[in-house]
Amino acid sequence: MPAYNEADHIQAIMDKVCNVVLPYDMTTELIVVDDGSGDQTSARVREFIERHADKAIRLVRHEVNQGKGAGIRTALQYCTGDYIVIQDGDEELDPNDFVMMIRKMVDEQLDVLYGSRFLHAEKRASSKAFLFGNRLLAFTANLLYGLNITDEATCYKMFRTSLLKSITLECNGFDFCPEVTAKVARKGYKIQEVPIHYYPRSIEQGKKIRARDGWVAIKTLIKYRF
Repeated sequence: MPAYNEADHIQAIMDKVCNVVLPYDMTTELIVVDDGSGDQTSARVREFIERHADKAIRLVRHEVNQGKGAGIRTALQYCTGDYIVIQDGDEELDPNDFVMMIRKMVDEQLDVLYGSRFLHAEKRASSKAFLFGNRLLAFTANLLYGLNITDEATCYKMFRTSLLKSITLECNGFDFCPEVTAKVARKGYKIQEVPIHYYPRSIEQGKKIRARDGWVAIKTLIKYRF
């Protein structure tokens, strides 16, 4: 869980993650990376850990903000489970969707699975520009890598740990998403998707991704293809 200035949301999303009842007697290990926040994010995480001593939670802090990708790379060093899924430090997604994702991963012996915000019947989007940008990203990924996905930029990317750790990741920011999609596809994996719930927030509510990040993502997809 990479987080940057999420003091108002971090405890709520940590609580949701820790309360998910996973199938097959699996347990949750939560690695929170405070990516150089200037607010009380780390303090809120420590408070949560103190109140939930029975949970496997680790806090790691970057002294300066480096970006989502850097936070994920840091967290990978501490992951010990069989499967990894990315969870942002806000409340836009519902961690209960992990249950269906894990079931599909295990039952079908998958190595990678994406949760698509656009396969769900509600198809929520924060704006028309957001919807267009995500469709363009998915189209680009499908065209360049022979995929058939609807939500390349989804946060809920689930991997078998051995696969994700076998990839050399370089990107520091939101371009982690297209980088990992490109490198997984180049290894020959076909990425499957399942519908997930999505509750978009506005920039005023703390949403950090911007239009320029979409263009960076497209450039990243092209870069790792050629």
